[in-house]
Amino acid sequence: MRGWLRRLARVLGLALLGWVGISVLLVLMFRVIPVGGSMVMIERKIEAWLAGESLDIRQEWRPWAALSDNAKLAVLAAEDQRFPDHHGIDFIELRNALQASLNGDELRGASTITQQTAKNLFLWTDRSWVRKALEAWFTLWLELLWPKERILEVYLNIVEWDAGVFGLEAAAQHYFGVSAAKLSLAQASRLAAILPNPRGWSASRPNNHVLQRSRWIRGQMGNLGHAYLERL
Repeated sequence: MRGWLRRLARVLGLALLGWVGISVLLVLMFRVIPVGGSMVMIERKIEAWLAGESLDIRQEWRPWAALSDNAKLAVLAAEDQRFPDHHGIDFIELRNALQASLNGDELRGASTITQQTAKNLFLWTDRSWVRKALEAWFTLWLELLWPKERILEVYLNIVEWDAGVFGLEAAAQHYFGVSAAKLSLAQASRLAAILPNPRGWSASRPNNHVLQRSRWIRGQMGNLGHAYLERL
């Protein structure tokens, strides 16, 4: 029995080391190479296939310098204003979300840009505890091995903006017929405004909620200022 337990412990130990090694290798690899796909893109293709439909994925990688500063600031203002200061998990925002829920308000997300990047790149979209644990695992390695600028760069290049539309370049062309580098303040704020529901809301045909949210985002962008990006 002792010998069997030792063999089991050895196998489990090797499996754990292998998992750590593969995780670190993937994170290091995507630190330097352009990201041309994600697990969420694969998930959407599978969903369409199971429904008997076809889905064309549109995504074009653009480096940091080719991404509009308006879009960078709008997404940070909308999604994660403490992005330069936290280490992957924003415990302040998490506490505020839990307190709001306890007060009877609707439960709102508290995921950081790093967590969303980890989920989009490596995982899937359901809300299970397994996925959340894996998300935290990859979030840790992203924060340890990537600079903040790279995290935001990858996020902007893989995040979903409509059915089959991923990344800022595809979204800018899809909604406004411009490149990711040419997005105006208003266009960038509308794109950021639809991120909570990208397949249900439109940046080019915004409903009242999207318009109100985009105005709020522009106000937050003004409070942060473009010098905020220099903190990344």
